[in-house]
Amino acid sequence: MGIEIEDKFDVPSDYVVPDLSRLGRVSGPRSHQLVALYYDTPDLRLAARGVTLRRRRGGDDAGWHLKLPRARGVRQEITRPLTRSAKLVPQELAELVRAFTRGAELRPVAELDTRRSVTVVHDGDTKLVEVADDRVKGTVFGEPPRVVRWREVEAELLDGDRALLAKVGKRLRKAGATPSAATSKLARLLGQAPPPAAATEPGSAGEVVVGYLSGQVAALLSEDPRVRRTEEDAVHRMRVAARRLRSALKAFKKIVTGTTQVQDELRWLGTVLGEARDLEVIRARFTGRLAGLAPELVVGPVRDRLGGDLGGRQQQAYDRIREALSGERYYALLDALDVLVTAPELTKRAARPARDELVRAAAANWSRVTEAYDTAQAVEDPGDREIAMHDVRKAAKRARYTAEALRPALGSDMKRLAKLAEAVQEVLGAHQDGVVAQETLAREAEAARLAGEDTFTYGLLVGLERAEAEQAHARFPEVWAATVAGVGKIL
Repeated sequence: MGIEIEDKFDVPSDYVVPDLSRLGRVSGPRSHQLVALYYDTPDLRLAARGVTLRRRRGGDDAGWHLKLPRARGVRQEITRPLTRSAKLVPQELAELVRAFTRGAELRPVAELDTRRSVTVVHDGDTKLVEVADDRVKGTVFGEPPRVVRWREVEAELLDGDRALLAKVGKRLRKAGATPSAATSKLARLLGQAPPPAAATEPGSAGEVVVGYLSGQVAALLSEDPRVRRTEEDAVHRMRVAARRLRSALKAFKKIVTGTTQVQDELRWLGTVLGEARDLEVIRARFTGRLAGLAPELVVGPVRDRLGGDLGGRQQQAYDRIREALSGERYYALLDALDVLVTAPELTKRAARPARDELVRAAAANWSRVTEAYDTAQAVEDPGDREIAMHDVRKAAKRARYTAEALRPALGSDMKRLAKLAEAVQEVLGAHQDGVVAQETLAREAEAARLAGEDTFTYGLLVGLERAEAEQAHARFPEVWAATVAGVGKIL
């Protein structure tokens, strides 16, 4: 697996790659013949999302290649060894594109036969940038097959920096190359357009809201393969995307309507992801706590229980995630999200100017925070009041997400509002995290006691967690007063 960073250029048939020796030691050109067979669903679902899956022979990197878009000019590449059969996609790679195929069959859709000439810019023995001059024959399978020929140049970053890649690109353009509009050879061959965008008025509330929703759907989809590979922070990012979507649909229900079922399914997805994420967070928390203790204070197999035992539960949670992400319920949610961003049910308010309509939405969402706070403070029983304060935290998170969604359209006021809401969310979260950690430690300590183990360290950790939770509880009034004063200057 690696990250591919490259710039693509269209060039005429008589193009000459310029001298790059002023940028470093140059080797090449070396020639390769590359034959790649591309796989997709019959309706080209991978191509529509900028995903490529191929089986390539020839060159230095023959094998199966899956490329997932991360940003313009940046793709995550996952490779597997070449297999004998060209009919069956390796199961692991097929699993990684399920969010795009949604169970549809993968089959060969095109072939690219490329005569490649490679020049490399070095610093000593380190390869910095590779320039590939490609003469391409592309065949789209069908009745009859369609054949297209063209020439292009790719400049790929290896161990250099983006500044050097930019210098290489400048020399290529000066010699007559033009930046390519195609994200990949396959996209150029197939001419597959991305999913259609919703029809909204420029500068309208609908344009801002649908644009935000589209970005969060894209974020959710991009994290799906990473979650399946249990990559670092992937579950967290996917869960946040689901939460932001659900929060936006609630916050902007007067602009986009008919989303109750989608909200319910996003809640379900967040729950599916939540177990593994919560275990991930608390394991890291306990690891840090134990690392901060003197060795003589860590008594018994406490690291195994707080690391290995919780790690086993986390792995089981990941297994449940993979099962859910390969099920029809998840596919139905993704289909519904596609409809949400391409053909949303917009109200009349969606056509109104963004600033007029969306400032009201931000104010309404902050009012939910103050209402939740007033409700919690009216509860007499301290324990019940603490439970009610959890609603304040959830309302603050929603207000923060709303403000962040509106920041591109409404500017610095929304940035400040998001920061203020985040301050409330974080101090309440610090208290809640300490309470949850104490509960987890109590369960693990009981298991250790029943196993005849020394529980001294568990008690010490409970004390640390209780102290931190109490500190957060004591800080809250000051944070709340500053937040209310700050919000009053914005809304």
